[in-house]
Amino acid sequence: MPHRYAVIGNPIAHSQSPVIHAAFAEQCGEVIDYGRILGDRHDFAADVQRFFAQGGLGLNVTLPFKEQAWALVDERSERAEVAGAVNTLIVLPDGRLRGDNTDGIGLVRDLADNHGFTFAGARVLLLGAGGAARGVLVPLLGSGLRELVIANRTAERAHTLAVLGSGSSTVPVAACGFEGLIGERFDLVINATSAGLSGAVPPIPADLLAPGGWTYDMLYGAEPTAFCRWGQAHGAARSLDGLGMLVEQAAESFRLWRGVRPRTAEVIAMLRAAD
Repeated sequence: MPHRYAVIGNPIAHSQSPVIHAAFAEQCGEVIDYGRILGDRHDFAADVQRFFAQGGLGLNVTLPFKEQAWALVDERSERAEVAGAVNTLIVLPDGRLRGDNTDGIGLVRDLADNHGFTFAGARVLLLGAGGAARGVLVPLLGSGLRELVIANRTAERAHTLAVLGSGSSTVPVAACGFEGLIGERFDLVINATSAGLSGAVPPIPADLLAPGGWTYDMLYGAEPTAFCRWGQAHGAARSLDGLGMLVEQAAESFRLWRGVRPRTAEVIAMLRAAD
């Protein structure tokens, strides 16, 4: 009988997770049944409890339930603890639930393993201070970068996130509003804001990129995102979207559940071809 997994969110019909995990399972010779669950916005906990009571072994969690999942679990990984959000639920042998957050490791692996970005010694700018930025903070700070700067429209929120990051790492973490970026240069600029959902780009200086600097948008789409286009227009050596991050964070969830890490390049290529 296939082992049951699923992704829960609301809305959920658009999720690519079943396609990704089916490809992982076939590749690794694992027999799983991975579905979608339209979560009840008013009773997320009941949906989770029902799934595991019926024999489910693991859940991916997407919007708007990541913070509720964080509060629901019995224990958390460090990266989930700092993120304040959980995107992977694991049922432990004693029946308790463990929460993890694989978004940040997905981002770092996509950049380093799939595209060859060198974090060692890099000066990195993270745009945004909301849940997406917080979710990638710990793995970013563990990537070997030289310095992380967090910039947000509201500088106070960036400072709050910087303090959180400083408490979990010895890497220097600075913060500012977007206006504080004038005259600064970075080897990598990561967009974790939601501006791209409306086709916009954060109000950032045109000369942010150091020579050979890269841009990375955590959003993705069939066409280049607004931030990808910004990078291309402002001399980025590479301007990448977040599709690879989506697949890499799923691969980490699959590893946590099944104990085997799938290859991701072929799955990323499959999704690109389907766009």
